[in-house]
Order: sequence, then structure tokens, then C-alpha cells
Amino acid sequence: MSNSLPLSRRDVIETRLAEGRQIIAASLAAEFNVSEDAVRRDLRALAAEGKCRRVYGGALPLLTLSHPISARIGLESGRKKVLAQAAVAMIEPGEFLFLDSGSTNLEMVGLLPKDLEATIATNSIDIASAIMKRGDIPLVLIGGAVDPVVGGSVDASAVAAIEAMNIDRCFLGVCAISARGGVSVYEHADAIFKRTLLKRSASRIALITSEKFHERAPHRVGGAADIDWLVVENDLPADDEKAAAEAGFSLVKASDVASPT
Repeated sequence: MSNSLPLSRRDVIETRLAEGRQIIAASLAAEFNVSEDAVRRDLRALAAEGKCRRVYGGALPLLTLSHPISARIGLESGRKKVLAQAAVAMIEPGEFLFLDSGSTNLEMVGLLPKDLEATIATNSIDIASAIMKRGDIPLVLIGGAVDPVVGGSVDASAVAAIEAMNIDRCFLGVCAISARGGVSVYEHADAIFKRTLLKRSASRIALITSEKFHERAPHRVGGAADIDWLVVENDLPADDEKAAAEAGFSLVKASDVASPT
């Protein structure tokens, strides 16, 4: 048996869980040359600390709990504004735009030029309100039952409205992203809505704060083939950038955006 310190082994397990990876006790036991019982003790301890979910043969990462949009608006607004500025630079005059519900997309509204000459559709109550307060941009509001977590309508009537649209450029709201899972969200209905939105849009863009590369959400929206651009923060860690690029995502740093089309 190896003399590997249990704490070092647990550090490895915690790191992999943070990356959204499943832990298989037999594989980890072979990797560290210890018994499966030793690994299971580590997993029991981590589960007791609320750091993983025990399953047969190993453990799974905990799902990040979703928070209502009202709790997310205003958080890290400086970082989100940098992404929003890059997003606004990608817009072409006269486009029919869709701003999906999300606190980062909300930051775009105040940065849109007065001579935009575009129409904006949204399912977001907060984005629609901000556009109305400006008073200089034509607005199409997608109606239906409002989901308090999403901050907008994502029910069957909202999906039907999107099905009837030809959208030039959409800015997709995303809760989590990974090389294996693609882009994901917390709400099942929201995932269905977003998949329809991607299908009806000619250009698909998502603004991604760096922590979303380490979040997990249960409902997959799409993969690299479904997203044209990921606008990421300038200091995105190299490992995250490499993993996303190898998965096929097209990334642009916020500071590098001129007007890719």
C-alpha cells in the first residue's frame, strides 16, 4: 500500500468535484494504490461536510443552487459591464436582436447607442423595463407566466412566440458551461426555451463570467456547434480557455472584440 497522505488524496478529490467530475472509488483506489475502503472513508467525510453526493461506487459533485434574478442583479456589475460592452460592439445596425433573461445581458441595455436602429425582443421583465425607460428602442416583449428564477417567461406560450421569429442575433443567458456538458441552465423549461431560441437565431452569442466554467446545472441547452461566440473575461484561466477551445467553442476575450460577424 502507498503512504499517500489522506489529506493529499482528499485535496485531489475535492479539486475534481469542483471541476464537475464524477468520483469512482475503484479508479481512485487504483490511482493512489490504496484500498477502496480508504477512498470511501474520504467520500463519507466529504459528504458529511456537504461537499459531494454519495452514489453507488463513488460520489458526484453537488449541484449549485439557483438564485432568483432579483438576487443576481447588481452582483459583480463591473465585470459584467466589460462583457456587455464587448457584446454591444458585436451588434450590426438594423438587426432584430434577442436579449435573453440574465443579469449580464441586462447590463447591455444602458450601453446601447442611441442610433442603434435595431429592434430588441426579450423575455426578461427587467430588460424590458430598462428598454422602456430609455424610450428610444423598439421593443417586443415575450409574454407568459414569469419564472422568478429566470426573471422572465419561458413557458409554452413563450416558446411558441419564439418559434414565429427570425432573429438576427441572440445573446443567450447561461448558468454553467463545460467541455463535456456544453452550456446548461437550472430550470427545465428555461432549457427548452433556450434551445428554441438558438434554433430561430442566425447568430448565437453567450457572455460568460469565469466562474460559470466551474458551475454545474442539470439541463443542457447545447454544445459548441450551437453557439457561435463565447465572450469571456480577459483573465479567464488558461486551463478553462484551453478546455473550452478543445471542445470546439469559439472564444473571444472581451477586450479583443471589434465586431466579429
